[in-house]
Amino acid sequence: YKLSPLLGQKIQRGLSAGRVQSAALKIIVDREKEIRAFVPLEYFSIDMIFQKDLDAELVEFDKAKIEKLTIINKDRAKLVLEACKNEAYTISDIESKERKIAPPPPFMTSTLQQSASNRLGFNPKKTMMIAQKLYEGVNTHEGVMGVITYMRTDSLNLAKEAIENARKFIQANFGQDYLPSQANVYTTKAKGAQEAHEAIRPTNLSFTPEIAAKFLDKDELKLYTLIYNRFLACQMNPAISQTQNVFVKNDRAVFKISGRKILFDGYYKVYGDMDKDKILPNFKIGENLKIQNLEMNSHFTEPPSRYSEAGLVKKLESLGIGRPSTYAPTISILTSRDYVKIDKKQLIPSEVAFNVTEVLEKNFSDIVDSKFTSNLENTLDEIAEDKADWQETLKEFYYPFMRKIEEGKTKIASQKTVTKLGESCPDCGGELAIRKGRFGEFVACLNFPKCKYSRNLKSESKNESENTAAKAKANGTGITCPSCQKGEIVERFSKRGKFYGCSAYPKCNFISKYKPSEEKCEECGETLVIKELKKGTFLECLKCKIKKEMKD
Repeated sequence: YKLSPLLGQKIQRGLSAGRVQSAALKIIVDREKEIRAFVPLEYFSIDMIFQKDLDAELVEFDKAKIEKLTIINKDRAKLVLEACKNEAYTISDIESKERKIAPPPPFMTSTLQQSASNRLGFNPKKTMMIAQKLYEGVNTHEGVMGVITYMRTDSLNLAKEAIENARKFIQANFGQDYLPSQANVYTTKAKGAQEAHEAIRPTNLSFTPEIAAKFLDKDELKLYTLIYNRFLACQMNPAISQTQNVFVKNDRAVFKISGRKILFDGYYKVYGDMDKDKILPNFKIGENLKIQNLEMNSHFTEPPSRYSEAGLVKKLESLGIGRPSTYAPTISILTSRDYVKIDKKQLIPSEVAFNVTEVLEKNFSDIVDSKFTSNLENTLDEIAEDKADWQETLKEFYYPFMRKIEEGKTKIASQKTVTKLGESCPDCGGELAIRKGRFGEFVACLNFPKCKYSRNLKSESKNESENTAAKAKANGTGITCPSCQKGEIVERFSKRGKFYGCSAYPKCNFISKYKPSEEKCEECGETLVIKELKKGTFLECLKCKIKKEMKD
């Protein structure tokens, strides 16, 4: 609460900071920086389909192992492709392995949120709201009762009676083959986990999902079924699968065909398997296979993916940041403060998030340091167990922190940014700009506080303002637009970084991530763009992707 007003003063009103939310925000911002800095690398794959629609991957060529980025030259890829066209393919080896797939542990808060996101599409906030209702009490066949245990926990402990009831249920409903000789016991790996509560489980196994369907709404039933089945699964035998790799070769190339089948479903019986079987025919070594299709494909390496809400929860848990009760509220704060937006389940940081993180990193590094936050969690546990003195801990943090707050008032430069509109204020003649407030963007006079003029930023005027602002920011390149042949290619900036567009926008919609050159492709006549990579600077065609060296 001491730091938040400083952020409001230096960046914009309505911001906040905290040891968990700011550390979480830095994780999101750092990932976005990785994505923006990522330079894709082109590579090639030789993809084979043998008779009977059997997909195969090239794993060896001329006795050299082939991996994802082994073939990065198109000419080399063509040579390999030609060599693979030799029809004389024979099965040289068959590998079969059995593998036991251990059942998952019962749910704790973080894993419940992750599984509900992956399997049901629920965000953490929705998951916890439904779980809270299931815990507090719902109508059942035996009256109103709480049907799950406490949902804010990082413990994997289970009551002895609950385990015994589960084992009886499994034997009665699935048979002895699905019941381990001894109960499965799970221990919490997370450092500093609080063991006051059990893992999340159903309180009454007689309230089956089939019966629950008569009393719970659609989403409640989905989450309850997930918890119910996970609890039973954790006390069942492992599943057993068989993986099979068939190696097929000619005189220079070796391809691998992979398959998998379930020999014993074990805990899959109740919890399900998200992977499908791929059963192979009964092959024999020395058997010949015919080519059904063979092709060379171009790919580009992809940047790391943005965090989903479930992914962020998993990351926070692995770093020891926060508690079960803080995961969902942390994400809610980040979205409500406009630090991040959620688009297609991805957490995307705003420019304000970058500004705040930069200020905190430079001036309050502890606040965004995951190790500091994790260590403080452990210290708080020690205080709760009377192993550390709370007053000493407070002194160690508070006094240096308050000194930084005072220094920041004069040391930290204002990060407040505005987008000038190129319009005059109707009240005083000053310049108008788009400002950001607690409730979103608005238009105001830059002579504030002397001039109080402001107006709402409507969607249509916002688009016009952004176009005007983009033109004001644009830097000319002197290159004629290859699309309309009238405008000039200008350098612009957006939330995603630098790009190149036509000065005639919106009449001309030409856009490119890379700076266009004045040269044309010799193959198709399309414009060549300038790419600067670690290997050097070269020209690439926008259409056919042909590359050529750039002359000085």
